[in-house]
Amino acid sequence: MAQTILMPALSPTMTEGTLAKWLVNEGDTIESGQAIAEIETDKATMEVEAVEEGVLAKIMVPAGTEAVAVNTVIAVLKEEGDSDDAVAALAGGDAAAPAPAAETPAEDDVAAKGDADDHAEVTPAPAPARGEAPAATAGSDDGDRIKASPLARRMASQAGLDLTGLAGTGPHGRIVKADIEAALADGGAPAAAEVAPAAEAAPTAAPAKAAAAPAAGGGGYSVAAISAAASAQTRDLVDKLGMAHTAEPNNGMRKTIARRLLDAKQTVPHFYLTVDCVIDRLMGVRKELNERGGVKVSVNDFVVRASALSLRKVPAANAAWTDEAILRFHDVDVSVAVAIDGGLITPIIKKADTKGLATISSEMRDLAERARAGKLKPEEYQGGTFSVSNLGMYGIKEFSAIINPPQSAILAVGAAEQRPVVKDGALAVATVMTATLSCDHRVVDGAVGAQFLAAFKKLIEDPLSMLL
Repeated sequence: MAQTILMPALSPTMTEGTLAKWLVNEGDTIESGQAIAEIETDKATMEVEAVEEGVLAKIMVPAGTEAVAVNTVIAVLKEEGDSDDAVAALAGGDAAAPAPAAETPAEDDVAAKGDADDHAEVTPAPAPARGEAPAATAGSDDGDRIKASPLARRMASQAGLDLTGLAGTGPHGRIVKADIEAALADGGAPAAAEVAPAAEAAPTAAPAKAAAAPAAGGGGYSVAAISAAASAQTRDLVDKLGMAHTAEPNNGMRKTIARRLLDAKQTVPHFYLTVDCVIDRLMGVRKELNERGGVKVSVNDFVVRASALSLRKVPAANAAWTDEAILRFHDVDVSVAVAIDGGLITPIIKKADTKGLATISSEMRDLAERARAGKLKPEEYQGGTFSVSNLGMYGIKEFSAIINPPQSAILAVGAAEQRPVVKDGALAVATVMTATLSCDHRVVDGAVGAQFLAAFKKLIEDPLSMLL
């Protein structure tokens, strides 16, 4: 019998995602276990496999839709002998009820999340009767009234665009954001002036061009659409700036980073400890190991190894805070910050204290490559008991990193550089690397943090001890 395909939860904490791409088309025959779509979470892109076999009768959520809530109906699958009425019932009846809840945040993602003023503009629709098509429940209208989403209406109103006669591409012919963007790109561009008020003196054709051009790195959003969807706070800031600019929408990763780091800085009592490590011996050992061929070992591999062994020696730093208890972790799982397009991700070297430099180097290289390609599995970047962030390759001498909750510490590593030092009472030159430990004072006291850094410094300055 016909059945629905739901937006899957790809991790225990996932509540929504972006349906990036359909790998099959309506009418295609699907086999159990076949990859049918690509779903983007805030950190990675993963393929979704079909659980049952049949024919893909109807795609309910088009490719590129953002903020699709978990358990939303994204497609309808039918088996041999199923009638079109059965498919229509699932596509437009009770079974599709979760879909409107996902569609509204998907279209209003830039403007409506957390924006109470925008929600106040939408007149609540009455609850639908049993079996009624869900389009009306999501803000579209029936009868002689125009079917359009709240965001589409708001964008059209602010751009001075008449919805009459505009063809909708959403469910049941509903006008959605993409339809407004297309109309604006065809010449309805008054809203572009809101984005670049400094360009008001330009020829009248210039705003139309700006409206059609997508924002750089903005995933296809037009400048006009960003302006129309912007919150009052964003529009006020634009007015105050009074200069031309590009509005780049915040993707899911950037929003997650912003939320987590803001929470960490506001709720975690940070304190910082810094130590300088002389790493001439380490550089020599690294050079010798790399000259032997095989796996190339980086300075960061030594840092990960030394951090893991230090946590084993000072287990009090390998912990997390809860209101009921301090959690002491039995394994040492080191998260390593990796810069990717649009943000950063922290793939994990699990049980790093039990792995040698060659293993750590191989795993880190593989994790970093797949992280940049968006192919990490959730279990490969969610969790970890301690973090390492290394900006030495960018020439940064030292910095203080923000703790990644629920972890209680993160080590920030700077560049190795030649500095004057005192050896045996005389001035000399050595290769020095500065490391700063950020600690959650609820878990890691000053003495514990100092013990960790002392153990770390000893290992880094005597790298042969890490090879035993």
